[in-house]
Amino acid sequence: AAALPAGRVEAIDLTATLGPETPLIKLPPSIGLNTPAVEIHTISHYDDKGPFWAWNWLKLGEHSGTHFAAPQHWITGKDYPDGATDTIPVRNFVGPLNVIDCSAEVARDPDFLLTVDHIKAWEAKHGAIEKGSWVVMRSDWYKRNGNEAAFLNAAEKGPHSPGPTAEAIQYLIDKGVIGWGSETVGTAAGSAGGMPPPFPAHNLMHKNNRYGLASLCNLDRLPPKGAVIFAAPLKIRHGTGSPLRVLALVGR
Repeated sequence: AAALPAGRVEAIDLTATLGPETPLIKLPPSIGLNTPAVEIHTISHYDDKGPFWAWNWLKLGEHSGTHFAAPQHWITGKDYPDGATDTIPVRNFVGPLNVIDCSAEVARDPDFLLTVDHIKAWEAKHGAIEKGSWVVMRSDWYKRNGNEAAFLNAAEKGPHSPGPTAEAIQYLIDKGVIGWGSETVGTAAGSAGGMPPPFPAHNLMHKNNRYGLASLCNLDRLPPKGAVIFAAPLKIRHGTGSPLRVLALVGR
């Protein structure tokens, strides 16, 4: 605590701005309905509807913008009593952070997939991934966030964006990680719908009562190891997820 005001520790914002222009995942009609666009409505703004104050009301989906995915978001995690945003133990919202830098690979190939071999090579260089920690994939994809078409990067046969293989997610689960995060619109690759199992970052993480973070920003400002992440969702009753403000503390 003393290191923060002294400047020895810096707080880094890993969150995208939430508003009507926030890119949202687009599902094909054969799969299901989509979340509505974010809406911000004025209640009063120092006027006859409230002369001394300004405030708004919001309309948004739980999985809008930079958001937390709880186990009950996916059918594989639906039966965990502590798998909703109001029942998850709060200690799980804070933990050591491992940042795997895949930005060079993604610059060459937007469909890049993180494999077990990539993770093991990263561990050989930076140290083992700890039980109870978070792992996030740096891709610099967040720099596309201001342009929905570029951020979603959809083509006729589906979206093209990076993510993990099913084997990579299972490897992290076996290591005991508490959550997985990415800079893309969801926690899975654009091609994840065709993987076995489909959408493994959701399917396997939530099956094992673990968590996801999507649309993260500024991972390029973090070291591979040493940061502490704070990712606390809104305490929504039976919530399957929540927009949130994700922060990281980093020693200078």
